[in-house]
Amino acid sequence: MPKMKSNRSAAKRYRVTGNGHVKRTRPYAGHLLDSKTRKRKRRLRQDAILPGAEERRALRLLARG
Repeated sequence: MPKMKSNRSAAKRYRVTGNGHVKRTRPYAGHLLDSKTRKRKRRLRQDAILPGAEERRALRLLARG
């Protein structure tokens, strides 16, 4: 049987943590940063964990589920 192919765009957006959760970077941190507060920009730097249904979909795209 051939290898499973992962979705390349998903592979660039998501990472799987050691205990199997899926991490993603937060949106809205790329431009128009003058109007955002320092606190908001600091929180946007931290990765987010995907919720359950999205996690299952992402793992399927990453050929892990």
